Amino acid sequence: MLTFVLRRTLATFLVLLAASFVVYLLTAYSGNPLADLIGSRDPNREELIAERIRELNLETPVPLRYFSWLAGVGGCFIGQCDLGQSYVTNQEVTAALAAAVPATLSLVTAATFIAIILGIAVGMVSALRQYSGFDYTITFITFVLYSLPVFWVAVLLKEWGAIRVNQFMADPAVPILGVIAFGALGGLIWQAVIGGPARRRATTFAVAGLVSGGILGILLATGWFSQPSIGIIGLVILGVGTAAIVLLAAGGLRQRPYLIAVFGTVAVLIALWYPLQFLFFSMREVVWIIPLTLLASIAIGIAFGLVFGGENRATLARWAGITGGVVGLVLILDRILLVFDEYSNKIPLSYGIIPTIGATTPNLSGDIWIDALDLIAHLILPTLALTLISFAGYTRYARASLLEVMNQDYVRTARAKGLSERVVVLRHAFRNALIPITTIVVLDFGALIGGAVITERIFGWQAMGTLFINGLTHTDVNLVMGFFLITGILVVVANILADLVYSALDPRIRVS
Repeated sequence: MLTFVLRRTLATFLVLLAASFVVYLLTAYSGNPLADLIGSRDPNREELIAERIRELNLETPVPLRYFSWLAGVGGCFIGQCDLGQSYVTNQEVTAALAAAVPATLSLVTAATFIAIILGIAVGMVSALRQYSGFDYTITFITFVLYSLPVFWVAVLLKEWGAIRVNQFMADPAVPILGVIAFGALGGLIWQAVIGGPARRRATTFAVAGLVSGGILGILLATGWFSQPSIGIIGLVILGVGTAAIVLLAAGGLRQRPYLIAVFGTVAVLIALWYPLQFLFFSMREVVWIIPLTLLASIAIGIAFGLVFGGENRATLARWAGITGGVVGLVLILDRILLVFDEYSNKIPLSYGIIPTIGATTPNLSGDIWIDALDLIAHLILPTLALTLISFAGYTRYARASLLEVMNQDYVRTARAKGLSERVVVLRHAFRNALIPITTIVVLDFGALIGGAVITERIFGWQAMGTLFINGLTHTDVNLVMGFFLITGILVVVANILADLVYSALDPRIRVS
């Protein structure tokens, strides 16, 4: 595997090298970085022009300037990065990237992860319910989302996803007809997903409708929207639900080792809820407590899988680790929601709970939990804008891929052997259906970074998109090349990871 990674890295390095040369030349020849000074009436104009020429080394031919920039990039291998000076931001490009990259990565990573999970899940269900009302509805929705430009989605989300929601959060009240309509909508969705004969659909509609409407009614009656929280009861419900879904996906509902490992992981993490509250409070200034909690939760699941897995310990450790990771995220989210009231009192009234602009609230003071809630609040709209577009594509690809796999000979053989449809889909079809989707994920990751440029601009994020647009507008070659370098490296890493995922999904593919 190491040989494969090194070989792929070398090949992509050569591609990046050639591409960087072309991008550098195109950017340098696309405009004049002295244009703003040439038209200036400043009495020191000549001195300013001479200073910028010296600062940007404009007297040197463009191809030679590229190699000078490349030498600075080479210094990164020995810890001495020199990507040049940006005259637009008036700072080193490395400093500008250090401030911008985390914001863009958090946005793109969140959007990619959510779109993959939802898109694949909905696409698979749509394939299994082919030509049903659910399938036609999802097809219509995905076509609409796929045709919408990112900027329009972002503008609509500002109106309906922020302004209207903030108005509701200021006075969370829903009339009884609204609760009934919400319950009916929930019933319609679940009966379409579960499917079956008319009697089964009617039962599903009634039960799901009552549960959906009842949950909304309870949340309104208890004032949950004014002070949201998960608590120990919510943790138990979500933990057990996560365990049930994982067991259903793993096919281990009737296998004792699976039950012990998965539910044991959930039980331990629920038992740790009380001591973790003290730990979270006492270490509220330590940023690493959040990732450490998540890693510890995953480690607990893996440990249960290895101990109780027997011959299938590797597989069981993976499923138990996923369970631990999900429950760990719930634990972290529960602690973040505990500061909701404090956070809402600290932000300006004009901002609202869901901000429409910026990546952070200016001059906000607080511990890591306040900062985490602020980041989540600012991520909601731009992440949703990117997710909706990607979700449409993943849904269609997942549907088409599963339909193709379900017609393969080995799937018919599995059915002929008497395996249940759930086992056939989850163990034999699902894994192979993910192989072509992996390619799409890699390509979409680069596209999401490009889409983030527009999204960041609309939502006022000072991140990679802002740097790129400013650099391109003012012919700031160093700034544009910094953007190219980061995005290029990210796409290369994503491609290498995709190759490794191929080998994990299909044993016939070797990475050597």
